[in-house]
Amino acid sequence: MAMACASSSVMLTSPSPKPYCASLNKTPVLGFPVAASSSKPSVRTSRTLQIRCQDKAVVVPLDQRWMFDETEARGPDIWNKTWYPKAADHVNTEKTWYVVDATDKILGRLASTIAIHIRGKNLATFTPSVDMGAFVIVVNAEKIAVSGKKRTQKLYRRHSGRPGGMTVETFDQLQKRIPERIIEHAVRGMLPKGRLGRALFNHLKVYTGPDHPHEAQKPVELPIRDKRVQKQK
Repeated sequence: MAMACASSSVMLTSPSPKPYCASLNKTPVLGFPVAASSSKPSVRTSRTLQIRCQDKAVVVPLDQRWMFDETEARGPDIWNKTWYPKAADHVNTEKTWYVVDATDKILGRLASTIAIHIRGKNLATFTPSVDMGAFVIVVNAEKIAVSGKKRTQKLYRRHSGRPGGMTVETFDQLQKRIPERIIEHAVRGMLPKGRLGRALFNHLKVYTGPDHPHEAQKPVELPIRDKRVQKQK
């Protein structure tokens, strides 16, 4: 693309600067003292500023070509170079499935490990606003362990929504009634709150006993680096 412009010469004149004097009621304008009584300065110094532009081809950078060529206005985005996962990068049918045995595992430490893999924080492509994680299967949920006196002191509350409808259970009581809910409650609290968190919670599958109906997904063992997950006997 070629740009052409005619050569031009601009003459700039400016008066010689004088010290500010309050008695003459002078007001400085743009850095030059101007007398209120006289519209023309008494002394002039001429300065010539030449602006020339020759007729020649202008080289436009590749990343700015779209501003001049309409054919590239709908081309690839050359400004935003930060990688962001597309829909093809997080297809549920292509995600990894993990399985973990909860026998004698500490509840909080196991739940944090599960939440990390469900969110995908262990991946280099982790994006906080996108579902990049895997599916996790937990078996033997009734054998989960806690430390200290949490079996009798840890409380689980639920409310029916009616006046006086709150029900309070201890850890031991809930484990005998619905053991899967203990792990689900712990992992849910470690996931984002909102639409993304509700979608990620569906990646958790908790079962009592050693069997699960997900053999077709070929789950692999959940990698646990924290040795304190296993309860010390």
